[in-house]
Amino acid sequence: MAPKGRSAGCEGHDDPAALIPWLLAERAVSPLYQPIVDLSTGNIVGVEALARGPAGSPLEFPDALFSAAARAGMMPLLDQLCAARAMEIARDAGEGVPPLLFFNAEPAALNQPYTPDLLAVVLSERPYRAVLEFTERALADHPAALLNIAADVQWTGGALALDDVGADPLSLAFLPLIEPEMIKLDMHLLRDPYAPGTVATAAIVGAHAERTGAMVLAEGIESEQDVATARALGARWGQGWLFGRPGPLDALVGRPVDRHAQLRPPRPKLHLPDGTPFGIAAVRNHSRTGDQSMIDALTGYLLSTAAEAGSHAVVLGAYPDPAVGRAWLPRLASLADRVAFTGVVGPGPIAAAPHPVRMAVAPAGGPAATETVLAVVGPHTAAALCARPDPDDGVDFVLTHEPDLVHAIARMLMRRLDTAAERPAPTVIDRWADPAAVAR
Repeated sequence: MAPKGRSAGCEGHDDPAALIPWLLAERAVSPLYQPIVDLSTGNIVGVEALARGPAGSPLEFPDALFSAAARAGMMPLLDQLCAARAMEIARDAGEGVPPLLFFNAEPAALNQPYTPDLLAVVLSERPYRAVLEFTERALADHPAALLNIAADVQWTGGALALDDVGADPLSLAFLPLIEPEMIKLDMHLLRDPYAPGTVATAAIVGAHAERTGAMVLAEGIESEQDVATARALGARWGQGWLFGRPGPLDALVGRPVDRHAQLRPPRPKLHLPDGTPFGIAAVRNHSRTGDQSMIDALTGYLLSTAAEAGSHAVVLGAYPDPAVGRAWLPRLASLADRVAFTGVVGPGPIAAAPHPVRMAVAPAGGPAATETVLAVVGPHTAAALCARPDPDDGVDFVLTHEPDLVHAIARMLMRRLDTAAERPAPTVIDRWADPAAVAR
């Protein structure tokens, strides 16, 4: 760790970005930890790690630190270093750390080959459960990467937290796809608890938590009135200056800790379902045979369902026939400003940018290459149509409204939305099986 004060490594540089190589070489980040408490008891259930650079240096505070790393082209390495140091320090604190450690990391950074330091601490024995926090924008920007990383986290016994929920319609739209163990309500909800948007957000989050067993946490708690408001909005845990500002772990010594606090158990296969969309849909549903006119009519039904779901809907599709894409894209584009996210996978070339629909070129071959799929997902919406050519005549299809099946189908489509240049790195399972992949 870097010493307090202005380190010799920080001298003689006008641009803080020039300090980043030194900081990485010295591993000179010093995370602080903010307590998370059970609102009914006041006991600490976890801590959130917050990155800090060397004290007294131009890189001390996170805005300057990460801005400098971005300018230096070293953001992934810095992000991985911050995650590794947060987990190492908490691990070495032994019984002094609460049972849950929350930390932030950008999916784009974790989608790079893991550094040896990060991989070592991820796979080490730790006295806490790690909880990776991310925002809704992470899924929109890097869908395949985030789902791949989510599987890594679950496989290593960790958990997921969706941060700033309520700050953007995307957060509620993507809740069913991520199914995080923790939902963190954005602090602005506490400041305006009776606003229609706040009430709607709390209701949607509450319904999701009831269905999935997720824990709800309120951020920005500064007073006892905030505690009462947070509980009224459905939060059971809380975080904010009322319970403590960020500081070293030993600042929590002597405070009551709930050693039995826990989140839902990990589900390693949730984010990377096996099979194809049609195969998943047909598991619990009998496939039917129809003609193209029937498929077109059902497509119209799903697009109407998406329009009714509004700003909290995600619409995803895949098609092997360019003619289908030509028919779909204008209709999806007309939906793009009414729903949270639209994306399709099809044969190239795709429409020229800019286009309101996120598009990716479908990989050639494979069992899914002949399937036409359309899925609509929202807080209270689940519908998917999966079709493939019948060996004899017509089209075999399955229409399902079962949420678990629709969500699995949608995750498959989300993972295919990244272009070849953005394909996710091997999972931690792959890296563990092939240690040489760590250095690649």
